[in-house]
Amino acid sequence: MADRVFLHIGAPKTGTTYVQDRLSRNAKSLARHGVHFPTRSPLVSPGLFHFRAALDVLDQDWGGPSGHAKGAWSALAKKTRRLSGTVVISHEILAPAPPEVIDRIVDDLGDAEVHVIYTARDLARSLPAGWQESVKQGRRWRFKEFLKRAKRGDKLWFAKAVDVPAVLGAWSARVPADRIHLVTVPSGPDSPLWSRFCEVVGIDETWAPEESDRATASLGSVETAVIRKLNGRMPREVRRRSEYDVLVRELLAQEVLAGRRSKPIRIPPEAYDWVEERTQQWLDWITSSGIEVVGSVDELRVTRPEPDEPWHNPDRIKARRQLVAALDALAAMTHEAAARPDPKRGPLSRLRTRS
Repeated sequence: MADRVFLHIGAPKTGTTYVQDRLSRNAKSLARHGVHFPTRSPLVSPGLFHFRAALDVLDQDWGGPSGHAKGAWSALAKKTRRLSGTVVISHEILAPAPPEVIDRIVDDLGDAEVHVIYTARDLARSLPAGWQESVKQGRRWRFKEFLKRAKRGDKLWFAKAVDVPAVLGAWSARVPADRIHLVTVPSGPDSPLWSRFCEVVGIDETWAPEESDRATASLGSVETAVIRKLNGRMPREVRRRSEYDVLVRELLAQEVLAGRRSKPIRIPPEAYDWVEERTQQWLDWITSSGIEVVGSVDELRVTRPEPDEPWHNPDRIKARRQLVAALDALAAMTHEAAARPDPKRGPLSRLRTRS
């Protein structure tokens, strides 16, 4: 039976991909020191296993063929109960889990001492990141609409997942406050995220020497506009396919368009007032909650731009600025299509059928 289980539940867009990949790369080394990031088999990466387990316990089914996640949570919980020492379970889609799911997760982990790790950064950075990520995953809404729904909290998954009081309030109903660890993620280079994560779990950083080069790529305003318009030309049933996710999110966004440098996406000037108000509500809750803060709550405060700094509307990108990015996307798609010949049909069969 594991002595302690650390549930790293997000939040999304706070370096979770990096943490999960570094844990995966160093899983064997960490296990020698009694810290486990379990997987189902040598053929399945721990990150993928934990993603499927999170989907399963949430009763969701996306990112693969129907039923691909079934049974994954039970398998992960069983493996966790059989391990000794410390176990880390990580996926950000667990953040806004409803109470009945939280109950099941904690109950299925047996008598282990359960801790929750939640990484958070300021809302002014999180919102643009959340919008572009939703576009990469097939959404076609404008930034203005995304922000409107985030402000209302209108059934917007991302807004729920980054809402510190809502998320940690729900988890603290089952996990004692002193076992809930809020790790703040400041802006700028040389992020202390990994060292703070290790501090919470009790990992000596020398136990995980292999660095990770994985991070969810950030897109600029031009590249996001191109993908959003591509989504707008595709029917919903196509955008929901796992193949579309691979082509758009992994190939175009991660490999092709992420290397470009257009204007970054920022919230509009009129949004800062409500974002600061929401942030103050978070800080007031954190102060009174009794949870552990690793870092500083001041790192969650919003930094306003200089008064004379122009704001570029990501919903209104000139067509000529999108053209080169669109051609890069078309070239990448063409190369990919050429590398995937259909053995049953010639390359011109569709054209001949239409003629």
